[in-house]
Amino acid sequence: MPPSNVLHFSRWLIKLSGVPQPSRLWGKPHFLLPQKPGPLFLVAVKKSSKDLQPLSEADLEEQFVRGSGPGGQATNKTSNCVVLKHLPSGIVVKCHETRSLELNRQRAREILQEKVDVFYKGETSEVVKEQKELQKKKQVKRQQARENLERKRRLKEMQASEDK
Repeated sequence: MPPSNVLHFSRWLIKLSGVPQPSRLWGKPHFLLPQKPGPLFLVAVKKSSKDLQPLSEADLEEQFVRGSGPGGQATNKTSNCVVLKHLPSGIVVKCHETRSLELNRQRAREILQEKVDVFYKGETSEVVKEQKELQKKKQVKRQQARENLERKRRLKEMQASEDK
C-alpha cells in the first residue's frame, strides 16, 4: 500500500485532470493513469533535439537473451537482455543496461536509431556533430586546466624567489 502522501497527491492530480474517477479505485496503482487524457498530460520531448529518422518495426528483428555480468539470479535466470537487428543495414545492438525488459527495449531502439542515422548520413549526422562538439569542449577544458596549472607553478616559483 503506498504511503498516504502519495495517495493524497494522486487524488490531487486526478482532480486537476478533470477525469471523473470512482472512489472505489482510490488507492490502486492504475488510478494514476486515467483512461481519458486531460489537460494535465503533456507530450514529453527529449532533452536533445536530434532529428533522427524513425525506425519501422517491420525492419527490426528482436530477440531476448540472458544477460551477462554482475547481478546474480536476476541476470542468470531472466532473459531481459535485448538484441535488435536492423535488417536493411545489418546493424546489431545488444542492450542490458537495466533489469527491466521494457527499459532495455526502449534504450536498444534509441541506440539503434542513432547508429542507423550515422550509418546512412555519415559525417552529416546529428549524432556525429554532437560527439565532435563534446570533444572540442573537452579539449578546451583540458587546455584551460593546463594553463591554470602552469600559472600556479609560475606563481609558486615567483613567491619562492621573493622569499630568498
